[in-house]
Amino acid sequence: MNCGARSIWLRHTATGIVSWFVRTSKGTRYLALRPTLAEYVLDMPRGAQVIYPKDLAMVMFWADIFPGARVLEAGMGSGALTLALLRAVGPEGRVVSYEQREDFCRRALANIQMRLGEVTTLTVRIRPVEDGLPEEEPVDRAVFDLPEPWRLVDPVASVLRPGGIFLSYVPTIIQSHQLTETLRRHRGYALVETFETLLRPWNIDGTSVRPFHRMVAHTGFLTVARRVVPEEGAAVPRLPDPETD
Repeated sequence: MNCGARSIWLRHTATGIVSWFVRTSKGTRYLALRPTLAEYVLDMPRGAQVIYPKDLAMVMFWADIFPGARVLEAGMGSGALTLALLRAVGPEGRVVSYEQREDFCRRALANIQMRLGEVTTLTVRIRPVEDGLPEEEPVDRAVFDLPEPWRLVDPVASVLRPGGIFLSYVPTIIQSHQLTETLRRHRGYALVETFETLLRPWNIDGTSVRPFHRMVAHTGFLTVARRVVPEEGAAVPRLPDPETD
């Protein structure tokens, strides 16, 4: 159990218990709930910085992760993204995750097992993703949390199915700019876009309605592209510029 100011979280894989009330030895009454995935990834042990829930949610939808998908992931970190991907692909899908650091991998697998128990839909490869791509089967989606994702633009094109989605999470706009330019120069990708997500909570208490004084602002940039097979001599489709079109 993890004792906090508001609740005691029950860390187990049982799903039958919705909630219960417990009392401490001093008589304090707590509401005990199994943590949501968003709560869990913020509280779990870390070997590397996690992708925050607000960005994980955007990754799931903008990468269009669907039940049964085969997803290539690189950069396991502490396992937050891997957890979200595993839940999204379901029992018929598969996540193939690359991580170069064995200590990160051990921490991520421990966090995954703590949350999900034994997992049969995850394949982990402790090696650089560039080295493993020539041996990979085709994938539906490619999702990366790496410092230099532009190095994967060309090699990933050989395993990402036409119509598939390439998505990368990076912390700086300089990285996003280099990735975007690389994707746009490659004729195997189209509809490239980059964005960030800002989350602002609101305080609503009777007649007091105002935004919180603090918010979860910049955490990272998401760059998304579609894998295409363009016609010979045809221009690669691009998204319209919302500032001018």
